[in-house]
Amino acid sequence: MSTTLPNGKSDASLAASTGQIERAPADHLAGLMPQTPLGSLTPASERSRSPYLRPSTSSHPSVSPFLRWAVMPTEAFKILIVPIILYLNWELVAPWMGTSLESIISPYLGHCPASDSGCNPFQVFFLLSHYVPTSSPDDPRYQKGYYDLAFIAYYIVFWSMVRQIITVNLCQPVARYFRIRKIKLDRFGEQGYAMLYFFVMGFWGYRIMGQLPTFWYRTEYFWLDYPHWDMKPELKRYYLMQMAYWCQQFLILILGLEKPRKDYAVLVVHHFVTIWLVGWSYMTNMTRLGSAVYMSMDIPDSSLALSMLLNYMQKERSKTIAFGLLIVLWTYFRHYLNLVILWSVWFEFELIPEKARVWHPPSGYWMPPWIKYQMFIPLSLLQGLNLFWYFLIMRILVRTLLYSKLDDERSDDEDEGDDCKED
Repeated sequence: MSTTLPNGKSDASLAASTGQIERAPADHLAGLMPQTPLGSLTPASERSRSPYLRPSTSSHPSVSPFLRWAVMPTEAFKILIVPIILYLNWELVAPWMGTSLESIISPYLGHCPASDSGCNPFQVFFLLSHYVPTSSPDDPRYQKGYYDLAFIAYYIVFWSMVRQIITVNLCQPVARYFRIRKIKLDRFGEQGYAMLYFFVMGFWGYRIMGQLPTFWYRTEYFWLDYPHWDMKPELKRYYLMQMAYWCQQFLILILGLEKPRKDYAVLVVHHFVTIWLVGWSYMTNMTRLGSAVYMSMDIPDSSLALSMLLNYMQKERSKTIAFGLLIVLWTYFRHYLNLVILWSVWFEFELIPEKARVWHPPSGYWMPPWIKYQMFIPLSLLQGLNLFWYFLIMRILVRTLLYSKLDDERSDDEDEGDDCKED
């Protein structure tokens, strides 16, 4: 018997909706639904598997010529190599020109670390800009600036190339080796890329936090000694490359360059909120807080992608262990640590020096009292999305425990129509 919720929907309809999300092959969490139940006694050799399928002649969707770089690694490489060639040419020419070029470039690029050829105008695309001239050569520091936008744009193209190389050239051959159905090759590739990206960035974030007074989530240092406007080069590069990644993912999503998912709207909101948080935290000199949020998201995301990959490959024992690890990491990082961050935003904001709690960008002060709510609201929205996915994960766990003796064949049957069309 169903009950009626305040919005007029019954709990049965809510269960049907969430169940559809879990089962839908195009959903963000679809790979967590067991290809066979986690506790199935059916031998792997006896399970239904599709025959070996040759790779399709083209894995690239039809796109505008102006967007081919987003789906074709060769096109992305052509764009990426141009600034590097121009940079090298400048390095060869500049020493012959003496100081004449330096006097022209310096007013625009500002100061650069010590270099025989001075500032190179093409370095803004793939090297850090806005060096702090008063910083020690042994401990160089950088600040934010407009040339960071060129860096982000360059690495949006870079991540597009890396994404396609990993999904198509690395992960899809692995998927075919394990005889994963043709309709799921793209999803397998996407999860392989996600696992590698979040694993690397998660531990890079851990390394960077180890260089900061905020390690391990000593939240008072988010606020003490604000503004934190000068950044170690590694922190700035990490932050901007994360920003480029999420902008690239958002473009892929809104331009429809990959197969649409059932939870498309949820992912759009998630990516938008992430970019909002990253952009604001960078602009307002709150990179200590932002890097802590990054790491709390990336580490559990790598375990989520690993769980999906093992489930596609039908590695029974491995996927059971990975799924258990996912629940532990997701609970600790995406909920406990994120609630610690939310608590800090709400209760420790006043640790910011009083003179800095004003809106005065020329002095690096971006923290009037209302900024507290501007940070708290999107972080709360992000936590709400995490709780939604956590509910789906726990629902899958409960169903697996209750029905572990039943073979779940939906993954082999779903999208058969699409499979036939592709064949």
